[in-house]
Amino acid sequence: MHAEEADDRRYLVVLNDEEQYSIWWADRALPAGWHPEGTEGGKDECLAHIGKIWTDLRPASLRRRMAAAR
Repeated sequence: MHAEEADDRRYLVVLNDEEQYSIWWADRALPAGWHPEGTEGGKDECLAHIGKIWTDLRPASLRRRMAAAR
């Protein structure tokens, strides 16, 4: 597919155990360690949703360690 072609596939917003987000094709099985976040839509819609909700890019384990060190 060329960059100028429209991507009309459906995507899921997915989340791993470190609370990191990504998108995945809605019609494919999720890779191990990833879970659906609950949002499905076009690629741009899913990426925009991630941009709104994923405000702290540090892995969850790092955030917990930093909080415990305080």
